[in-house]
This record gives sequence, C-alpha cells and structure tokens, in this order.
Amino acid sequence: MKHPVDVHVGKRMRHRRWMVGMTQQQLAERVGIKFQQIQKYETGMNRVSASRLWEISAAMNVQPSFFFEGLGNDTPETTSPDLPGDLLSDKEALELVRSYYAIPETQRRRLFDLARVLSDAA
Repeated sequence: MKHPVDVHVGKRMRHRRWMVGMTQQQLAERVGIKFQQIQKYETGMNRVSASRLWEISAAMNVQPSFFFEGLGNDTPETTSPDLPGDLLSDKEALELVRSYYAIPETQRRRLFDLARVLSDAA
C-alpha cells in the first residue's frame, strides 16, 4: 500500500524532472540506477531513501526539502477553489510554467502583468 508521503515525494520528483526537461533514463543515469526505479519512486510504489533523495536532488539542482514542500497543506482552508486540487499533476499547467520560464525575464514580467490584468477582468 502506498504511503501518502511517498506519493507526494514521487509527484514532486516527477514535477521537477519534467520542469528541467530530464527523462527518467537521464535521471537514473545521473544517480546510478535503472529508470524503472525512478518510475517506482515517482508513483510512490517504492520509498526513496534519504541518501538516494540527496543524490536525486543534486542531479536536479534542487534542495532535498523541495520534495516535501506542500506536504500536509491539503486542508480545505489552504486549497483555492479556483485551482485544481493537484496542480502538479495538471500537464497543461506544468507545460505553461515551463514555457513561461523559457521566456527572457523582461518579456516574462510583461506577460505576468498581462495575465494578472486578464485574470482580474475575468
């Protein structure tokens, strides 16, 4: 049976890997394991040891604490009714964020301001 913490860590791992444009195979090679093990981590089927999480975080240039962010914050008071319950599993949202960060910073700021104006007008 999957533990909710393992599932959360796996989702965060998949999210970060996707955001940096890395395949499961590439991540596996960087930490010296098979890509099937990455699959198991990402689905929460297998737990990630502390040392392996340290290696994975280094390979994806993020602090190990990144994988635990948002854990336990799924209470109704902290969930916005305007957002899907699990934004990290929304492929369209992740693609939008990835594309956003590919834009040069000055243009990105203008796009951000435009999006804010459009959302206020809606």
